[in-house]
Amino acid sequence: MTSRGLPSTRIPSDEQIRALHEKYAPTQEAFELVYTHCRIVCEVAEQLMARQRLDVDADLVRAGCLLHDIGVYQLYTPSGELDHATYVRHGVLGHELLRELGYPDVLCRFCSCHTGVGITRDDIVAQCLPIPPGDYVAETAEEELVMYADKFHSKTTPPVFVTAAAFTEKISRFGEAKAREFARMRSRYGDPDLTPLAAAYGHSVR
Repeated sequence: MTSRGLPSTRIPSDEQIRALHEKYAPTQEAFELVYTHCRIVCEVAEQLMARQRLDVDADLVRAGCLLHDIGVYQLYTPSGELDHATYVRHGVLGHELLRELGYPDVLCRFCSCHTGVGITRDDIVAQCLPIPPGDYVAETAEEELVMYADKFHSKTTPPVFVTAAAFTEKISRFGEAKAREFARMRSRYGDPDLTPLAAAYGHSVR
């Protein structure tokens, strides 16, 4: 899997990304839930990069982590509830939003290609998923790292950190191939240390 970098001048700053979250979040509660999750995913990825000395564009990974869930805001109902029934759409919605704002595809793809361990055309057909047919899978080292880091925190009520064992059990419900793919990524990146993150954010570990 190759690295696909982007000139640093084209990567939005943390402040610019935060401003995007603030602009599109329908409520303060939604902002705190989604943006905090993105920050946590970023910290997980940074921990893994530091430990493994991965050959990736660290600035691109950081931006991808902070942007990957920007589409979630579009799934909030007027009453402030999150539409869990069509939650799988959030990646495609985020991709479309960033594209409309003029961001390059290398950033947009972090939104559409981080769900689960990748969504394939066959998955969409077999599960009747409400997204356009296609393969939404990681193609670069940066995309895969963001996808993997995302697996260790969940925006449940209340939000929780998720161990590799717990996610393995969850993804296994979608077939052995999905579990093997997660195991492959786990072998490459290792397990993050969730204890200091859980203490810092006050979220439990599941």
